[in-house]
Amino acid sequence: MRYVWLLLFCALALGPARGAVPVNETERIEYLIQSIEQLSTAKFIRNSSTYDAKPAADHLRLKWREAGARVKTAQQFIELCASRSSVSGQPYRIRFADGRVVTSEAFLRAKLKELDRPGR
Repeated sequence: MRYVWLLLFCALALGPARGAVPVNETERIEYLIQSIEQLSTAKFIRNSSTYDAKPAADHLRLKWREAGARVKTAQQFIELCASRSSVSGQPYRIRFADGRVVTSEAFLRAKLKELDRPGR
């Protein structure tokens, strides 16, 4: 089992080839997390505290792992792991460098819609 996780981790760490469309739900979820992770100038707001992109992505990966079999699709990942705090119920938000603030749910749903757009 460790070997399988190691292979999965290596595949996800390398990410899909530039321009390649994620083909399964695991890749789609990782694409969403990487979308957060690459927001180098944004802040992720969780329970009134702010976090840089990398710790935010790590937190989402942890929640995904803890959710286990309950999360089978990218939509479920957004709903169950990436939208709000399971402790306080407060929505996760992203504050961009220009001051604009959006919920992580809105941001990730837009990313998923972009991913699913024909001709991408």
